[in-house]
Amino acid sequence: MTRRFAIPVGITATGQHYPDRIVTNEDFAAYLDTSDEWITTRTGIKERHWVAPGEAASDLGAKALQMALEKRGIGPSDLDVIIVCTVTPDMMFPSTAALIQHKIGAEGVYGYDMNAACSSFLFGLTSAASLVASGAVKRVALVGSDIMSSIADKSDRNTVVLFGDGAGAVIVEQVEEGLGILDFEHYLDGTGAPLLYMQGGGSLHPTTHETVDKKMHYIYQNGQEVFKHAVKGMADVSRLMIDRNGIDPADLKLFVAHQANIRIIEAAARRLALPAERVALNITHYANTTSATIPTALHQSLEKGLLKKGELTIFAAFGAGFTCGATLIRWAY
Repeated sequence: MTRRFAIPVGITATGQHYPDRIVTNEDFAAYLDTSDEWITTRTGIKERHWVAPGEAASDLGAKALQMALEKRGIGPSDLDVIIVCTVTPDMMFPSTAALIQHKIGAEGVYGYDMNAACSSFLFGLTSAASLVASGAVKRVALVGSDIMSSIADKSDRNTVVLFGDGAGAVIVEQVEEGLGILDFEHYLDGTGAPLLYMQGGGSLHPTTHETVDKKMHYIYQNGQEVFKHAVKGMADVSRLMIDRNGIDPADLKLFVAHQANIRIIEAAARRLALPAERVALNITHYANTTSATIPTALHQSLEKGLLKKGELTIFAAFGAGFTCGATLIRWAY
């Protein structure tokens, strides 16, 4: 059974923002046992953007949202809700949504943060669409913003090369009949928790000298195991969207997958029999920006004219938790 909303809801504008500083593979090779060839071959990444000291998730998110608002032709106070997807909030509280609300001057809105790791934006999109479809609100801003350089161990060549900083934002509201979100499926599997996590800083391991000394505030990942689960998870749930809705894969205009590793994206696309020109890619220049990968890859694809009104796209993600999901959309503008 498809998961459809009571009214047609979709994305009506997008925006993005990256910090100015670019960190190349050669920068890592200067102090780690690695090389541009080693990183590129295994990940598809050549460079990434990292923030300057004092620059936080709310700064990037506010700028991405301002771009989306400008493209939609509305002001901050035309929003009803701001949802911010992030695993690297400015602080534990207040929410990053509150900080972005203040920075853009959005009066009369409410909001909150959401954390589903690399699937955050996808889960957030369903939450935003559900609010609109309920009739309780008219317009939701959904922001994915992460400063992954803040939780990457700079001395670990296996993880630090994978991540970048960035933000993407979309406006979610009612669209024309027959357009917008057609179906979605999301999964949560806590058995995957030991394979991808950050131990320190929560209620189980509050910050202490010991947790800092043990590097418990950095990302841990079992790369090989996560790779296998990610390929199967994204491919299977995307295939479900195609089969459940009776879609010929040839009619799918764009596949927008979470940008974690080019090999994962390509493997998932092969299982869907999709050619490279219909697969959104920005990992080469931006790396894994977690909550920001899907909205920024989408924004850049739209700027290139790769998706037009009435065409079909699938968003797919896989992340810590494990979390996994896909959303089928008939583009609304």
